[in-house]
Amino acid sequence: MKLKDDARFSTICIHAGQEPDPATGAIITPIYQTSTYVQDGLGRPHAGFEYGRTQNPTRMALERNIAAIEAGTEAFAFASGMAAIDTLLTRLEAGDHVLVSDNTYGGTFRLFERVRRKFGLDFTYVDTSRPELIEPALRPNTQYLFIETPTNPMLHITDIQCASNLAHKHNVKVVVDNTFASPYIQRPLTLGADIVLHSTTKFLNGHSDSVGGIVILKHQDDVDWMKFVQNAAGAILGPMDSWLILRGTKTLTVRMERTNENAQVIAEFLEAHPKVKRAIYPGLASHPHHRLARKQMKGFGGLISFDVGSLENAKTFLERVRLMALAESLGGVETLISHPAIMTHASVPKERRAMLGITDGLIRISVGIEDVEDLQADLEQALSAL
Repeated sequence: MKLKDDARFSTICIHAGQEPDPATGAIITPIYQTSTYVQDGLGRPHAGFEYGRTQNPTRMALERNIAAIEAGTEAFAFASGMAAIDTLLTRLEAGDHVLVSDNTYGGTFRLFERVRRKFGLDFTYVDTSRPELIEPALRPNTQYLFIETPTNPMLHITDIQCASNLAHKHNVKVVVDNTFASPYIQRPLTLGADIVLHSTTKFLNGHSDSVGGIVILKHQDDVDWMKFVQNAAGAILGPMDSWLILRGTKTLTVRMERTNENAQVIAEFLEAHPKVKRAIYPGLASHPHHRLARKQMKGFGGLISFDVGSLENAKTFLERVRLMALAESLGGVETLISHPAIMTHASVPKERRAMLGITDGLIRISVGIEDVEDLQADLEQALSAL
């Protein structure tokens, strides 16, 4: 079942990295739930597997699958998205500098500021959606330009190709957290980025039943280091989670198509609603980066933010929704709704949240694939209480 070099996206999602099981012909990659592998004899060549931390066939199938989906050289799967980011930082040394999108995920900000800064790394933050701010913020010791696009939860869009060109002039590698978009929406390595990462918990898995992370690399020196550190540090993704994410990537295209359709309808509904102060979605013409999103992205994704004016209004609204579930995370088949200031970005200082526009009235929706009329009705009845 060898893929042609010109295989298209959905075909790659379903087949890349996965061969029928040689022992049984099973079309689905088995869950190799084993900690070790029997060897034929001391010093004799083995079948390529020694120990579960170092190699696992299910995890390897997932890594090959997502490397192909993101058009990368190799990929390495970890126990969470944060473990993936943390392992990526081991490529750096004390005194190195990382330039970061200012509206980065709260957990990423916490890792950078409260953990990795203690070990001698330096981080500064700029609005990478404004290219004119990137180059002046680069330093002689800058090693990574770390971009989120769209950002969480303000949904700013960074021009990946432009940012990569600016960074590469200074020998800085570009890392893109592609979690919010998914590779269906955009593939940063094809736009000039050097490294892509995902929380596989989100759109890649798509069913809210697995936690994981993955790093996809373009350059062999990064591949060699990541392979070493994945084994040395051992924050690996287990075989069951690997299998669940492999199941998820098979339906990535159809899920994202429905998510895009639903989110556009919901965003237009919210923008027109008199109880909504502001709706933020790249698919709206009112979005400041709408034209860039049309150029860079295939659809506009499943995340919408909107402001109802106050914390009191947000609480009232969130207590009235019935179909939408109040929960952290995103990217599942079910619609989730959250309050960034209290939930996903609580670790970000209040003054910094205010600077970024994360108000107490801001609500974020991860739109699922339910019937959009039912989602719209749930929003209407909750907004009617304001």
